[in-house]
Amino acid sequence: MKALVLEEYMKFGYRDVPDAALRGPRDVLVRIRACAICGSDVHGMDGSTGRRVPPVIMGHEAAGEIVEAGPEVRRYRVGDRVTFDSTEYCGECWHCRRGEVNLCDDRRVLGVSCAEYRRDRAFAEYVVVPDRILYPLPDGLDFVSAALTEPLAVAAHALSITPIGLGEDIAVVGTGLIGLLLIQVLRSSCAGKIMALDTDPDRRASALAFGADHAFDPLDAGTNDGIKNLTHGRGVDRAFEAVGATAPIATALGTDASPSVELPLQQVVTRQLTLFGSCAISGEYPLALDLMARGKVDVKALLSATAPLSQGASWFDRLYRRESGLLKVVLQP
Repeated sequence: MKALVLEEYMKFGYRDVPDAALRGPRDVLVRIRACAICGSDVHGMDGSTGRRVPPVIMGHEAAGEIVEAGPEVRRYRVGDRVTFDSTEYCGECWHCRRGEVNLCDDRRVLGVSCAEYRRDRAFAEYVVVPDRILYPLPDGLDFVSAALTEPLAVAAHALSITPIGLGEDIAVVGTGLIGLLLIQVLRSSCAGKIMALDTDPDRRASALAFGADHAFDPLDAGTNDGIKNLTHGRGVDRAFEAVGATAPIATALGTDASPSVELPLQQVVTRQLTLFGSCAISGEYPLALDLMARGKVDVKALLSATAPLSQGASWFDRLYRRESGLLKVVLQP
């Protein structure tokens, strides 16, 4: 079968690889119809994250159809249209038994190759996954949209673990893909005001288009006063930081509500703030699929391009160079 292989850092090859084959009685073989390029894949291609050690077939945001199923697979059959979690979990450890499958002691992320494990691929014609991480696609939901279930579920998970009261005002700091998806999920469930903060004027405009009530530049000296004027002087009740860097986290804390960042601990203590870390997905796939199927979240509007998998190297390069206007690209085998 054909696959897009990260052969060495910053170098891809589109070539033949061994066919995917079932490994266990509850495995399924999925023909990939669409696979989106994740920001973590783009960051991983230069070796900076340490989690994409070549050679590896990356890719974990995908959808397709089942072409073969193991003898113990009961809930699915050949021909079913499906997507799947990006994380393979054991189902047996302490976390899994508590329903915290995203924190599984033996978790494996598709398309990741690091010191602990190697797990190829969704940037390929086929992939093998266990049936426990599969989810059926709603009727009418196309494969390209379904490939964005994973990032939508990531945004939904962040909301699901955050206690939000009725009418509370919320800030979303960083309006890249996850931030824009989060704004849409918040808009479908939140009665309070949603404030978007981003230094990019085009992304601020996108945030407003996707449901934010107000958008601010965090570098503008009047931003904090502007937010306080809209929230009776108290600032927002909750702030989601969707970037992962020191400056945006400081912005999130400052609105009154990367792996390593500087944290203004004094603000956390003196204002008695509560911080939540959100990791991957823990059961939010059905919600994400339902939101797309009912038109509550528009993922197609976030799509910059679809392209053949054979052209994947050039699209990775364009995303890595931060080409203007590119947000989400889906590759199709």
